[in-house]
Amino acid sequence: MLVARKKICRFCENRIYYIDYKDDRLLHRFVTEEGKIIPRRISGTCSQHQRQLVKAIKRARHMAILPFVLDVPH
Repeated sequence: MLVARKKICRFCENRIYYIDYKDDRLLHRFVTEEGKIIPRRISGTCSQHQRQLVKAIKRARHMAILPFVLDVPH
């Protein structure tokens, strides 16, 4: 039986205390092609950083730094 390793928060590991909404390259990693925010259980971020991440993504969308939905062909 395979034992899954516990995911480590990349923000805690790199000692990032504040997630900036202007850093679009960082935020783009946590958004799917459809524009959905990747959940905590998949990304491995801790709850504190996930809350900051969601707030930063929503702010970046509102300021038109990130799109709400990427161009998806039908």
